[in-house]
Amino acid sequence: MRARQPRAASGRGRNAEYYPLSTRSRFTAMMVRIPNVLTQAQVQACRQALETAPWIEGKLTAGSLTAPRKNNMQVPANHPIARRLSEMIMEALKKNAMFMRAALPVRLIPPLFNRYTPGEYYGPHVDATVQQVWGVNDRVRTDLSATLFLSAPEEYDGGELTITDDLGERPIKLPAGDLVLYPATSIHHVSPVTRGARIASFFWVQSMVRDDNLRGLLFELGTALAQFEEAVPGNPAITKLTGVYFNLFRLWTDTN
Repeated sequence: MRARQPRAASGRGRNAEYYPLSTRSRFTAMMVRIPNVLTQAQVQACRQALETAPWIEGKLTAGSLTAPRKNNMQVPANHPIARRLSEMIMEALKKNAMFMRAALPVRLIPPLFNRYTPGEYYGPHVDATVQQVWGVNDRVRTDLSATLFLSAPEEYDGGELTITDDLGERPIKLPAGDLVLYPATSIHHVSPVTRGARIASFFWVQSMVRDDNLRGLLFELGTALAQFEEAVPGNPAITKLTGVYFNLFRLWTDTN
C-alpha cells in the first residue's frame, strides 16, 4: 500500500475508540479500535477459505528471541489462499477512512493469518523493527502493529491480545471484522486459548508520520475537525483548521 493523502474531515469516527497508551503526555501513542473493517460476508469468506489452507508452526517465522515464546499456527505467506485474502483485506483498508486517518500508511506488510487453539499462546514480546515483504526486495519499518479479528469472542475462551503500558495490561478481544491498531513498540502477548479457536489476521504499517506522539496528535485533531464540520457545516473556520491539519502533516511527513 502506497501513501494516500487522508481527508482530515472524513470518517466521523463515532464508532471508533482510541485510548492513550501512556500517562506521560496528552498526545502519546494510542491504540485505536476500528470497527467493521470487514463485513460479516467477508469474514465468512475468510473463514471458509482458511479451513482449506495449510497451517505451519508460527515459530518457524519468528526470530531467535521470540521463537521460544511463540506457540501458534500460521498460513504460509506465499500460499495462494493467504495472498488472495490478503489482497481483499488491503482493499478494505484503503476504503476505511478511520484506518487511513489513524495509521497514515505509506506502506504495509501484506496481512498474514494465525490461529490459536487450546494450549496455544504467544508470550510477551515486542515486534521486530523491520519486516521483509514476502517475494519482493522491500522492507517495511514497523511503526504500527494491527490485529484484525476473524473469530467472534464467543467462539473461544482466553486468547486475549494484551498490550502492556504504564497503567498495566489491557486485554483486547473484539468482534469478528474489527481491527485494533497499536504502536509496534508496545510489549504485548496473546493469552493461552482454553476453548475453541482464535483466528485472526495481523500485519504491520509504516506510517507517513513516524513519531507516535505526532501521529496521535494528528489523529485527535482530524477527529475534532470532523466533529466540528458535522456540528457547523460550512463554517469558514473549517477551511482554516483543515489548512492547519495539512500543514502540520506536511511538516511531520516522512515517506522514506
